[in-house]
Amino acid sequence: MPIPDYIREIRTAVGSRLLWMPGVSAIVRDDEGRVLLGRRADTGEWSIIGGIPDPGEQPAAAIVREVLEETSVRCVPEKVLLVQALQRVVYPNGDVCQFMDICFLARAVGGEACVNDDESLEVGWFEPDALPPMEDFAVTRVKRAAEDGPTTWFEGIGTD
Repeated sequence: MPIPDYIREIRTAVGSRLLWMPGVSAIVRDDEGRVLLGRRADTGEWSIIGGIPDPGEQPAAAIVREVLEETSVRCVPEKVLLVQALQRVVYPNGDVCQFMDICFLARAVGGEACVNDDESLEVGWFEPDALPPMEDFAVTRVKRAAEDGPTTWFEGIGTD
């Protein structure tokens, strides 16, 4: 995955040390209730769609952009599903990041799902009870979306 220019600039000052970063992800559902997934080019694993907001970009706008860029699907965020600090990630080049993920529940409103950039090997729609193998991070979000409750889920405050 390409490193945004602003992160490359930060890395020149801080090296590979931990960066605390914002992140956005989405459970995008179609009218049939299927979930949009992408098979990541960097790991080869299936996952939900996500990314990093640009400086000054609002989180909901960022996930709409990320979904469109990666899959050609247009979506509308309907609610914040989950807010969670993720585990630290150490990239092959030694850079360390930790993301604060805001996960949205979103509805697909147009476009045909296809690989639309170099971040995905495949994209597709999956029934929630017939998902490919995925990281716990993604499975947790799909499960929370299936609950379809009215509130946002926050880890670590007795909600689970």
